[in-house]
Amino acid sequence: MIRLAQAQLQKKLLPGTQPAPAAKTPPVSPEEMTPPETKTAVVPEFDLEKIFVDISDSVLGTIDALATPWAFLQLLVVLACFGIAKLISTQLTPVFEEQLRGIESQPQLQRTLVIPLRRLTWILFALFLWIAAYLLREVTWPSRGYYVGLAATLAVVGIIISVISRFIRNRSLATLFTYTAWAIAGLHIIGLLNQTLLALDAAAFSIGEFRLSMLAVMKAILFLTVLIWLATITGNFLERRLRQNEDLAPALQELLTKFIKFTLLTIAVLGTISAVGLDLTALTVFSGALGLGIGFGLQKIASNIISGIIILSDRSIKPGDVISLGDTFGWINSLNSRYVSVITRDGVEYLIPNESFVSEQVVNWSYSNRNIRLEIKFGIGYDADPHMVKKIAVENVLSLDRVLERPAPVCHIVGFGDSSIDFVLRFWIRDPKNGLTNIRGDVFLALWDAFKKYGIEIPYPHRQLIFPANKEAGPVIEKSAKATPKSRRSASARSKAK
Repeated sequence: MIRLAQAQLQKKLLPGTQPAPAAKTPPVSPEEMTPPETKTAVVPEFDLEKIFVDISDSVLGTIDALATPWAFLQLLVVLACFGIAKLISTQLTPVFEEQLRGIESQPQLQRTLVIPLRRLTWILFALFLWIAAYLLREVTWPSRGYYVGLAATLAVVGIIISVISRFIRNRSLATLFTYTAWAIAGLHIIGLLNQTLLALDAAAFSIGEFRLSMLAVMKAILFLTVLIWLATITGNFLERRLRQNEDLAPALQELLTKFIKFTLLTIAVLGTISAVGLDLTALTVFSGALGLGIGFGLQKIASNIISGIIILSDRSIKPGDVISLGDTFGWINSLNSRYVSVITRDGVEYLIPNESFVSEQVVNWSYSNRNIRLEIKFGIGYDADPHMVKKIAVENVLSLDRVLERPAPVCHIVGFGDSSIDFVLRFWIRDPKNGLTNIRGDVFLALWDAFKKYGIEIPYPHRQLIFPANKEAGPVIEKSAKATPKSRRSASARSKAK
């Protein structure tokens, strides 16, 4: 039995071996060929004791096969192949790395080429092992190159697993994939994969006609992980292509991106259910109750998701717009399915639910265009020429870089105050994203410097109090006259007390 298992494993690794003749099946009568009218679910069975016996026999057979001169010779061939591969890769890797530095403008392509380059030793090692296994099979018996072929197979499997795991950005997911792939490859090489799958399929429970096994759960997790990973990669690729299309509005790009990603994830889930073969008809009542509970418990989330779709479809806000919502002033950084990211001037990023942008008043400073008008108020003394003040204000506000020449700034008198002539200066800017308070401060400083240059005073309130001399002396004298008897009475009281 050990020799037969070893021969089958050699036949998988070394395709030159002849397959064993198939056993002849006895003829079947027409009655036996008729399919049965009813089908019953067959629960797979497995013999745990037989599995342990096969494992122990395989281990003992491997130990016996290793204690031979040809096994030692194959070990030397494996070590020689690794040494040659290491020597060649040491010489070639610096040359290829120097060539890859020339494509730094394409980081994705550079990363794709660097990953296999870092494993050049193992790639050459696997190549030399396959060549050595082929030569041994041609020179001597195929069984005498068995371990070289086994080492070549393990090297190829290791390279494939390592390369694929490096493309998975999530380290936890990459580690899970590595261990799972090595477990499957190891079980397949030693010939226990089918028995392991049979054991996992037998560990199951049934609810009516619905049967759920450990194998189905593992398949579902595996398929769902792979399909979601593929859907994410595809969605990110399509998102980058949509971002590069300048003919599409930003809001439409966001809408198409979200729709594509949602569609791909839905296909991944449905594909997993179809691949595993789960029948969800038995869970109709449970899924209905669960959906009703989720509907009541996640009303806000559903409202925010629907509001996000409305925002993307009507293009009321889009990435880059400058908005004011309540006390929050900033620009839209990104639109998401549940919230909008708004970054303020002080670097704080607010995650505002989409529902707020639909139900509350939003000031979009750049909805139709990015030009907005600002105004500041100031006053000058009555001894200054108002015509000259208007001209100075307009000329100096145009000296600032952020102020637009068209529409032109204007300056108007809005009133005659108690101590000043009141003016309002209105001007336009093209970049509200860069702040509003700072540009107002720059305009005030420009006016201050100009008024100082031309000797124009900026007045402040004055109050002059006039007290007539005759009326002021009367009450004072009267108070002092009334105070004299009071002082005398207090002095006489003190003398009597003594």
